[in-house]
Amino acid sequence: MRVIVRTPDLRWPVRVPIPLSMAGTVVNFIPEKTLEKTRESLPPQFRELLTKPVLRYLIGECVHVLKEYRGLEIVHVESADGDMVSITL
Repeated sequence: MRVIVRTPDLRWPVRVPIPLSMAGTVVNFIPEKTLEKTRESLPPQFRELLTKPVLRYLIGECVHVLKEYRGLEIVHVESADGDMVSITL
């Protein structure tokens, strides 16, 4: 995945590559307090499913599908003053 940010103030766009294989590892850095807060907003039957192991499993399953759509632009936002953000798989 690539995140690209362009602004008129910058000479070159900022490009941040994020490997899909690293997505499961990022789940380990989510604070437990954040998960607890999110669980409160879920219906009771889904609260027990919001755990780090379940999230790692879901991301692992999604990575295989996302690789099929490599190059697909999923977010493209431009503002009136020339700022642009693009997220591409």
